[in-house]
Amino acid sequence: MAPPDRAPVAWGIVGYGWVARDYMAPGIRAAGHRLVAVADPGEASRAAAQAEGARAYARLADLVDDPEVEAVYVATPNHLHREAIEALAGSGKAILCEKPMAASLDDAEAMVAALARGDSFYGTAFDQRHHPAHRAMRAFIRAGRLGTVTAIRIVYACWLPRAWTSFSGQDNWRIDPAKAGGGALMDLAPHGLDLVDFLLDESIHDLAALTQTRAQDYAVDDGALLIGRTPSGILANLHVAYNCPDALPRRRLEVTGTKGLLTAVDTMGQVAGGTLSFTDGSTGISDTLPFDGEASPFLEQVKAFGSALRRPAERDAYSATRDLHTMRLLARAYAALP
Repeated sequence: MAPPDRAPVAWGIVGYGWVARDYMAPGIRAAGHRLVAVADPGEASRAAAQAEGARAYARLADLVDDPEVEAVYVATPNHLHREAIEALAGSGKAILCEKPMAASLDDAEAMVAALARGDSFYGTAFDQRHHPAHRAMRAFIRAGRLGTVTAIRIVYACWLPRAWTSFSGQDNWRIDPAKAGGGALMDLAPHGLDLVDFLLDESIHDLAALTQTRAQDYAVDDGALLIGRTPSGILANLHVAYNCPDALPRRRLEVTGTKGLLTAVDTMGQVAGGTLSFTDGSTGISDTLPFDGEASPFLEQVKAFGSALRRPAERDAYSATRDLHTMRLLARAYAALP
């Protein structure tokens, strides 16, 4: 039998859509953990969970009451996050909630208040923190090898048409402002905003944004540009989009410093791989940097969260207060739009 601090974690999932089914559930299995229960009102989603050997509940309350579930991944549409977190807070189960925290700042603030009352172990699922290339970038920067960091540039884009769906019977809720809370800015920018904090050890505090509804025929924004600045003066530039054809180069992360440039290509997203290089500021020579190209950010996220569940000393890496700051940045960006 595995020691208690290494025992497989018994997971539950609330909302068994494409991210949960195609990425989180495989990550749970690859990490050596167990998916034991799913809660989803959709019959097709419950059938898919049962086919994977999990118990399937139509009601959230039944999963909350399931004594075997130790950790819960919340992957419902954004406007349902608050309901799930308030039901789980104080249940004794650890909670990993998809980003953004909620569809509105009011809901996110209510969630943090509920978590504080319940003393729950909570994390927002910023899986890009766990991509091996991004971890390598953070270590490179922390070691001083980039010199004084001056700027970070992020492009994270995709093509999301109105008719997109990944699973029969599920609607494309990401284009519904009431369910999503926004468009490309709300959905994709949180990863970039959080990566600034992760890579640079400081958050953006000054922020401005412009959005567009240019190529897609729906009510939410299909593209956005954000510029920001950290307290120490590092500038950030983020381009996120639902209107970029998938065949184009569309995922790039650059960090510039006085000693050179770090460039990650095709690392942002749900899958493993991509490339990472350093261009020396003195010679202009670029070298490829190594990282684990086989481990997906979802697998690494499951391993890290499970480890923190078993070892409370590791929970400092998670902060609902920090994640609420990211949510406030999103709300500020939308509120300031012309």
